[in-house]
Amino acid sequence: MTNSTSPLSPRKTPRQARSKATVHAILEAAARILETQGADAVTTNAVADRAGVSVGSLYQYFPSKEAIFAELIRQMRAQMRDDIFRAMDFVVGKSLSFAMARLVRAVIHHHVHRAHRADALEHLEAQLPPDPDSLTMMSQTRARLALCLTQHKVPQPEQAAGDILNLIIGMAHPALHGGETDFDSLARRIDPAVLGYLGRM
Repeated sequence: MTNSTSPLSPRKTPRQARSKATVHAILEAAARILETQGADAVTTNAVADRAGVSVGSLYQYFPSKEAIFAELIRQMRAQMRDDIFRAMDFVVGKSLSFAMARLVRAVIHHHVHRAHRADALEHLEAQLPPDPDSLTMMSQTRARLALCLTQHKVPQPEQAAGDILNLIIGMAHPALHGGETDFDSLARRIDPAVLGYLGRM
């Protein structure tokens, strides 16, 4: 949980188990409302009621519903970063095609997990002011992938890392949103697109 000076930052970071549980309940309540009723239904009163806390307790940690959204986005970006870091750590010393296949499956797995929540948060992210913490995590994700590409002597690895992530997400999102359930088949369709891009570098 960030503690920066961004207007989307929480007011304070929970330290004790009870306060951590309160913040978790608030975030989970907001996410559930977002998933089931949409962003317009997410109000501080509705979130507090669903979380079983007072509005005053909510405001101790979050100055607005936008700050709650921003924290959920940070959690999503952190999970994406961690998933890709694990995938890249696993493929050290392996072939480029193996590494990219692992990356494709890590990204698909990330987006399959609570796909409706991820879709809603990514839509909200485009409407909110840029958040330094989320931007940092996205940069870390691209940098880790770029390191893998550098090890395989891919030209312009930083640019390639961003392009590859956009390519995978751009193919996976519509398929998953359209009800795709054969994730292995989806991954096999994305694999040649990624390798084809790299082959043109």
